[in-house]
Amino acid sequence: MPTMPSHDIVLRGAIQRFGKALKKMGNKKKLATSFLPLTPAMFHILLALADGDKHGYGIIKEVLRRTDGKARLSAGTLYGNLARLENSGWIVESSKRPEVGLDDERRRYYRLTELGRAVALAEAERMQQALEQAYAMKLFQKPKLV
Repeated sequence: MPTMPSHDIVLRGAIQRFGKALKKMGNKKKLATSFLPLTPAMFHILLALADGDKHGYGIIKEVLRRTDGKARLSAGTLYGNLARLENSGWIVESSKRPEVGLDDERRRYYRLTELGRAVALAEAERMQQALEQAYAMKLFQKPKLV
């Protein structure tokens, strides 16, 4: 019997846990909100993966680019969070790779799962609600559209 790569076993377990949790919780949104709030690092990593697979250094560069250098992930923070996100079933190691000449075989590429996308969306909605409350309390003005 052929052996299954460890990331497939982890993914299968996460999918089974996700399915059982969905039955208990009733729906994906309710499940996703049960993980909130996220740490800033976790949210930035999920956002970086929202538009496609990336390797660790690619995630670090994407977070820097998207935040104009205001958010910086150290390698320790990144890889610790990647392990937690993978164990939670929010990301998986991707089997897609760039062409051989454009890739370093030592790199691991990560992909957002359906559950990971739902958690990121739930966190974004939570943050938007908090921002709306800040506007309502007149802590600052909404930007004017030009």
